[in-house]
Amino acid sequence: MTFPLSKNNAPISNSSGMSRHLRLLPALFLLFLTASFPAMSFSTQTEPISQVIGPYGFPEHRVALADSLEIAYVDAGHGSSTLLFIHGLSSYVRAWERTFPELSRHSRCLALDLPGYGKSSKGHYPGTMDFYAEVIHLFIQRLHLRDVTLVGHSMGGQIAVTLALKYPADAQKLVLTSPAGFETFTAPEREQLRAFYTVAFIQHTPEAQVRANHRYNFYHMPPAVDLWITERLRMMRCDDFGLYALTVVRSMAGMLDGPIFERLPQVQQPTLVVFGAEDFLIPNRALHPQLTTAQVAAAGVARLPHAQQVLLPEAGHFAHYEQAAAFNKLVAAFVR
Repeated sequence: MTFPLSKNNAPISNSSGMSRHLRLLPALFLLFLTASFPAMSFSTQTEPISQVIGPYGFPEHRVALADSLEIAYVDAGHGSSTLLFIHGLSSYVRAWERTFPELSRHSRCLALDLPGYGKSSKGHYPGTMDFYAEVIHLFIQRLHLRDVTLVGHSMGGQIAVTLALKYPADAQKLVLTSPAGFETFTAPEREQLRAFYTVAFIQHTPEAQVRANHRYNFYHMPPAVDLWITERLRMMRCDDFGLYALTVVRSMAGMLDGPIFERLPQVQQPTLVVFGAEDFLIPNRALHPQLTTAQVAAAGVARLPHAQQVLLPEAGHFAHYEQAAAFNKLVAAFVR
């Protein structure tokens, strides 16, 4: 994400002649992370994060993939096709709550919380794109899933591509919505993005900025997202929030260290790419003010051998959520 901040959490002054976008802190694809208000401390509680997140609204399950790795997921619907949804950075299963009711009418739909996120186990996970690809590969094998279409949002899109390249038999098709990895960064840019965020920085994000950061993800934030904010604030008081914050920091580093752009021509699966025309996060407005979302999308799609692209109007980074009816129709036709 990009937010108007300074390193010491103080608001950036507008006194210089630099444009607003150039003064934005370059924070790539971060959902709900940064702080531009004075830091606040939260009292901790002994409940884990998994206990302060409410029901997802669909049948919930858990599967152990290793001794210290348990994945929470939802599973709904039946059909000849199977859709596996992968959320983005700092997100969770709830990101797909507007896709499941419609798409599960004709397909089996599963969405998982990645390790360290949502209701899945917390731990010192590496956070690399290869690690998440391995986890999803094990998940697919453990549940004996077949004819899978991977649907990845933001970081989840980058994970989906990584998995499709590493285990092509796991993915019959790909749906990438606002995917990370299409925008490329120089080595100095990657270091700038990597160096800024720490676990402590995430832990002390004040409530006002948590609310603002959610809004940055949308063209018009739907009222239903208020629940996400409430749950995020509850999470910040949990004793395992430090592990969650560590996961987010390592995940961002994982995206930077696991680029996919040069490897896109190797993707052989049919691919549907969807972006919101009003995406505030892609491209990074601080590092690449000259780019547009449409240009980033087109550059990635041009490298994919079997891809189609759709730019949804009046939609931000969560295009699949803001324009759910249009997105669901596109995906249903694509997997048919």
